[in-house]
Amino acid sequence: MTATIAYDEVEVGTELPERLFPLRRVDLVRYAGASGDANPIHWNERVATEAGLPGVIAHGMLTMATAARLVTDWIGDPAALLEYGVKFSSPVVVPDDDEGATVSVRGVVEKKLDDNRVVVNLTTRCRGEKVLMAARATVRLR
Repeated sequence: MTATIAYDEVEVGTELPERLFPLRRVDLVRYAGASGDANPIHWNERVATEAGLPGVIAHGMLTMATAARLVTDWIGDPAALLEYGVKFSSPVVVPDDDEGATVSVRGVVEKKLDDNRVVVNLTTRCRGEKVLMAARATVRLR
């Protein structure tokens, strides 16, 4: 499978439409099981607040992967994601209710490179606050 987006169809400034991704406590528990990261700050309110956090927080790598979904869904092939990096700037606090937290992700093509590659800059927020900084993905288009 290859990217469904053609390199010639994309220009610097091309926007990837905003996506909203819900994260609930059950998602944190599932991620803990899949990743092996069962740190109680990701499921226990008391432990999280005793650690100085505002509440139970999503795993940083889960937040990072959630943001990457905007790009992989856009290109249509996760294997076309060549490089991806972020800096964590603020935790995603996930309340213990039916709604949880909503992570908002937007993207814009920052650069076109050779070999059908583009760099996508991501903006990732929760409750209006940036949760990832310097989030960039390099992808190969068709």
